[in-house]
Amino acid sequence: MAAPRKATVVLKAVKNITVQFCPFESNVRSTREFLARVASDKARSSNMNCEVITTVKHDKSEPVVDITYVDGERLVMKGAKLTSSEMLAAFQSRCAAKDPQTKAATKK
Repeated sequence: MAAPRKATVVLKAVKNITVQFCPFESNVRSTREFLARVASDKARSSNMNCEVITTVKHDKSEPVVDITYVDGERLVMKGAKLTSSEMLAAFQSRCAAKDPQTKAATKK
């Protein structure tokens, strides 16, 4: 089941997203839902230069999302203890803070 469709994911400020998880663990649902949202055609069309890299492991490792922004800043989220909504909220708030168009709209 996919995450609820509240807002469009915009990847303008993102250089790459690396998602790694073991699909046989019970705590990967939120990470897979996050991956589905950022890898969707609609999200990818907002930044064609953004790489979305998926690493599927079979070593019982913790699900991790590693995001690198165009300014070099990184955001690492451990999906085992987060919901997909929490992950998307953290991701989108950071993207909005880095997007010059969003900053200009909030100043007006």
